[in-house]
Amino acid sequence: MDEPNWDWYRSFLGVMDEGSLSAAARALGMTQPTVGRHIDALEQALGLALFTRAHDGYTPTEAAQQLRPYAATLASNAAALRRVASSHGQAGEVRGTVRITCSEAVGGEVLPSILRDMREAHPALSVELSLSNRAGNLLQREADIAVRMFRPTQEALVARHLGTVELGFFARPEYLERHGTPASARELQKRTLIGYDRENDYTRKLRRSYPALEGLHFDVKADSDLAQMAAIRAGVGIGICQAPLGTRHGLVRVLPRALSIPLEYWLVMHEDLRDNPRCAAAFVALGEGLSAYVSQAR
Repeated sequence: MDEPNWDWYRSFLGVMDEGSLSAAARALGMTQPTVGRHIDALEQALGLALFTRAHDGYTPTEAAQQLRPYAATLASNAAALRRVASSHGQAGEVRGTVRITCSEAVGGEVLPSILRDMREAHPALSVELSLSNRAGNLLQREADIAVRMFRPTQEALVARHLGTVELGFFARPEYLERHGTPASARELQKRTLIGYDRENDYTRKLRRSYPALEGLHFDVKADSDLAQMAAIRAGVGIGICQAPLGTRHGLVRVLPRALSIPLEYWLVMHEDLRDNPRCAAAFVALGEGLSAYVSQAR
């Protein structure tokens, strides 16, 4: 069997993510025939059918689904290899690429000004920002540094606790002027509420822990934290956001005694990167910026 090369797996992941050769080619910056040749070559080398071809796209087979996490690990390792190689300039020089993973809300609302200051201080430092509410695996080098909302448990990680902010109900002043400020959780149900689209373990735990969330029906739903925040800022209704962000955008806190959810901030990286100039510099800059943000809640 011919040993498959990395480009074939890269095209495989592209088609898995995009659902067609043409869409994968656009995402990868390749031509459609090239992606098609890669898929054919990979199937031939592995002796497996990876996709069911149809006029409306490519559907992954069971074999493809089982191979996907291993191909994703290859992609993560290849990206880490490039980041490490890019950092080898003069001794102690802060240059190269650092990959940071964090939630949508943190990446879209909290980090931009911090990244601005970090780039001003270290212009040779490039940043890859991965926004996901899924906790990236630092031990497998899916990222160099993570901003997390829970205490890490793995021993091979360097972790810094930055503090705690509150989550609460917020709305634009204009919305409350038009519809009135609810004085109780019962009145809250009569307003336009903004929230998540799908339940998960975290949201179910919140509902059990905070009576104000029990029985709430969201009128405007989105799985994206950034979309929810945009709707609150636009005056669509009342939604949940971090207190420092609410203050920053001139929003009004609603029923603070009924809902106050503590949200911890942790900055984490693999201990092997402690002495890496690019990661060390980014860790310090992120720690300073996020600590300043968290202090706004005190």
